[in-house]
Amino acid sequence: MAREIYIFSGLGADERVFQKLDFSGHKIAFIKWIAPQKDETIEQYATRLREQIPTTKPILIGLSFGGIMAVEVAKQIETEKVILIASAKTKHEIPIYYRVAGSLRLHKILPTALLKKSNAITNWLFGAESTSDKALLKQIVIDTDPLFLRWAIDKIALWKNQDEPHNLIHIHGTRDKILPYRFIKNVIKVKGGGHFMTLNKEDELNRILKQELMKESE
Repeated sequence: MAREIYIFSGLGADERVFQKLDFSGHKIAFIKWIAPQKDETIEQYATRLREQIPTTKPILIGLSFGGIMAVEVAKQIETEKVILIASAKTKHEIPIYYRVAGSLRLHKILPTALLKKSNAITNWLFGAESTSDKALLKQIVIDTDPLFLRWAIDKIALWKNQDEPHNLIHIHGTRDKILPYRFIKNVIKVKGGGHFMTLNKEDELNRILKQELMKESE
């Protein structure tokens, strides 16, 4: 049965990171990132993103920061399923060192030029291995609005959520260096998958997604 699926891309990314995933047979729409307003909370931002979802009981799929936003939107509307890829369900899955840095506001002093730089370190962190993956990551970094990036990093580091959506499915790679696997609970494991695994573990992800989308919700 065809499902209506709304997809939240990763921080600063867009549908390019899903180009190897097969959603044939389903109606999909990609949520567009919008500029955050001054002093906007993550809950308020989720409310504005929600305006892009006219469907009753949709399926939400979120990658990385997109997964965090999918969780926040799911707290405001009824959903059929929420599927996270390389993301976090609650604040407890955000590494403690991010949360400590957030409480000390250390992320506020990072130079914008550093946040917007793609190099061997970012390739390693994201798990971008092939030439094409590295080129795409570099372009995504270039295309990311620095103001949105700073706002989102702040919201990730200070995320307070402790509630998991009903019918949540979490897919996570064992080699994710951004959100390490050891901090993540109750997941479908992708062996060797990194943070960029939508592009280099597509066969395994397509198999898992097909299986999960075929299941009837409880």
